[in-house]
Amino acid sequence: MAKKYSVKEIYYTIQGEGYHSGRPAIFCRFSGCNLWSGREEDRENAICQFCDTNFWGTDGENGGKYDLDALVDKIYSLWPRGDDLFVVFTGGEPALQLDAALVEAIHNRQGKVAIETNGTLDLPNNIDWICMSPKADTDILIRKGNEIKIIYPQEGIDPKDFELMDFDHYYIQPMDNTEWSGNTLSALNYCKNNAPWKLSVQTHKYLNIP
Repeated sequence: MAKKYSVKEIYYTIQGEGYHSGRPAIFCRFSGCNLWSGREEDRENAICQFCDTNFWGTDGENGGKYDLDALVDKIYSLWPRGDDLFVVFTGGEPALQLDAALVEAIHNRQGKVAIETNGTLDLPNNIDWICMSPKADTDILIRKGNEIKIIYPQEGIDPKDFELMDFDHYYIQPMDNTEWSGNTLSALNYCKNNAPWKLSVQTHKYLNIP
């Protein structure tokens, strides 16, 4: 039986944070995560308790169960810019579902593949852009990539512990919770005083970009 991908939502937008902030992209959000069930009743006992993304189920925009060809066709049907597709696979944890066949299928149509991962699972080869966002109390397997983005401040995470990993760009992003103002000030000060860290801001939230 052909593999089915469980997808929460697929949509065309503008990347709002990190290195590619401002870049048009298709976001394909897979259902499921290995650090939290996605159910609010389980949040208190989750490994990651601050996730701000709804990745439970398949009921979002263009969500559903897709085979490989149908998923690639849906992604491309939403892209209005010709052959320069940039698709960001996210979640939840997209490494649970993103595989070599899907990466190859996007590449065969001249697209570029990005992933936003927590770094705890192996990735298929030939991903064009790897953004790793580590979470406390996890075993990080992905120690090389394009971008590391630490949600800050995060109990149990010291950015200095990640500086010897092989990433091209190092970002600190304020945690979006009830302490957001203080978190932002802390993140600003950290970036001002610690190389090689730069500030990542969730501009899509300020601008109400879906």
